[in-house]
Amino acid sequence: MSKDGEQLGIMPSAQAQRLADDQNLDLVKIAPKAAPPVCKIMDYGKFRFEQSKKEKEARKNQKTIEMKEIRLSYKIDIHDFNTKLEHAKKFLAAGHKLKVSIRFRGREMAHSKLGAQAMERFAQQVAELATVEKGAKLEGRQMLMFLTPVKK
Repeated sequence: MSKDGEQLGIMPSAQAQRLADDQNLDLVKIAPKAAPPVCKIMDYGKFRFEQSKKEKEARKNQKTIEMKEIRLSYKIDIHDFNTKLEHAKKFLAAGHKLKVSIRFRGREMAHSKLGAQAMERFAQQVAELATVEKGAKLEGRQMLMFLTPVKK
């Protein structure tokens, strides 16, 4: 294919390279696995610059979702629970994913059921803003639950 887009047909690679050299351009293989391989005559430096420009633009427009973490305790008091709940609602309203965790220390491992209840209560309180992506699960000495914001 020439630089203005017209197809030049099937030709030996030496002849195609000569055509590209005559126009002070590069011969670039577009589809090397095709039979015969498809090549294009273009300014490769300009092509790479435009590609990197498109990639930068795509990265700029890309929305990254942050993961925020809320740490609870299985024996958390009502006021502390409500404070954590308000923080979680702010994070979810901003569109962040939420990781809710409870760390069990020492003999607290015996009360993992109470931790699961605290997690369940937390999930019910934010149900209008979030869906449970991964339910409360005990992993070692830590219980984790993941919430994602509800799409509007």
